[in-house]
Amino acid sequence: MTSKPPPSSSLLAPLDNRIFRMLWLAWLAGNMTMWMNDVSASWLMAQLTEGPMMVALVQASASLPLFLLGLPSGALADMVNRKRLYAFAQFWIALVSAALAVLAAGGWLTANWLLLLCFANGIGLAMRFPVFSAIVPTLVPREQLTSALTLNALAINVSRIAGPLLAGVVMASFGMAAIFALNAALSILSCVLILKSGPNSGQPVHQGEGMLATMRGGMRFVRQSPLMRNILLRVFEFFLHSIGLIALLPLLAKGLNADTTTYTLLLASLGAGAVVSAVILPRVSDSASRDRVVAVGVVLYALATTVAALAPSVWVLAPALALSGGVWLCVVNTFTMSAQLVLPNGMRARGMAIYQMAIMGGSAVGAALWGQVATHFSIKTALLASAAMSLVVLWRSRHISVQAEAHVELKAQES
Repeated sequence: MTSKPPPSSSLLAPLDNRIFRMLWLAWLAGNMTMWMNDVSASWLMAQLTEGPMMVALVQASASLPLFLLGLPSGALADMVNRKRLYAFAQFWIALVSAALAVLAAGGWLTANWLLLLCFANGIGLAMRFPVFSAIVPTLVPREQLTSALTLNALAINVSRIAGPLLAGVVMASFGMAAIFALNAALSILSCVLILKSGPNSGQPVHQGEGMLATMRGGMRFVRQSPLMRNILLRVFEFFLHSIGLIALLPLLAKGLNADTTTYTLLLASLGAGAVVSAVILPRVSDSASRDRVVAVGVVLYALATTVAALAPSVWVLAPALALSGGVWLCVVNTFTMSAQLVLPNGMRARGMAIYQMAIMGGSAVGAALWGQVATHFSIKTALLASAAMSLVVLWRSRHISVQAEAHVELKAQES
């Protein structure tokens, strides 16, 4: 007998919880710094060098730490107070942003320094993602989990609009150093919100074992969970191909004679599509299986990438980016929901860290791959190839489900 899906919940219902609300605001502020850093670093690298590979490496260098350090950070989040670790991650990001501001103000920010500090910023993100992912399901009832995850994705994409727009205004008015200084200030604000969120929002759930034993426990869980393995494979494949559009967007915009303001508006269109998608996502989740959402999403993302590659102007590129942003949110939120349903609380930070490793591994490999293709051929060729390969991989993975009785497996793990 098939169990009924969890009852639906108002999208804003989790915000009634004060602790969730404070941590969500911290997440929003932290993501503002992430997108502002991304737009600034990518655009700055496009000015420092003409090589597509170096521009693509901005994404790769930011993603690589989340792949390399994902499991250790997830194990740590299951061993220590999660709220304090979350606050420390934001403080680390503030320090990196301050260093970028000083180097930019002094005229010492070379391409190599930029890549190194993007890598350092990625270390902070590697600590931040699994600990926040582990805290959220402990704060809201099961029927509000879909809404909570959608709000988290919405925060990412609202900041994807506001971050680039604010970065463009600050960049035009005060220069690149001011953007990094603002990032440092927002990261400190996020740290303060986390520390003031409440006393019971991050207690350790796994004590008594060392780091290596805790990491091995996480890997053992993944090996023994067929559904979790399916989710990791599918999300790795999705990011391997979808990252091409984001990684090469600065050069694509530059080829259409976009200036700083136009580029930030293009990035904002990504977020606008995602915000619209977040509003309709609960209805989609109730009416379609997760496998169908992923399949349709991959096809639409391939379509958006193809249109972007062939776009003759920014007026055609912008709606293609809006479509890609909306589809991206649907697909990634679907994968995330499936992963959260599989993972019990005592395994959640490590499980989500491994999930993060799959995302960032796909992002880092994909950014390097499509950057190399663009270097040897052209940006258009790289994007068309990424779209075509996503459809090939979708067909090959059509029998690999991310849906099958996730709630049953979760109950088995918790019993």
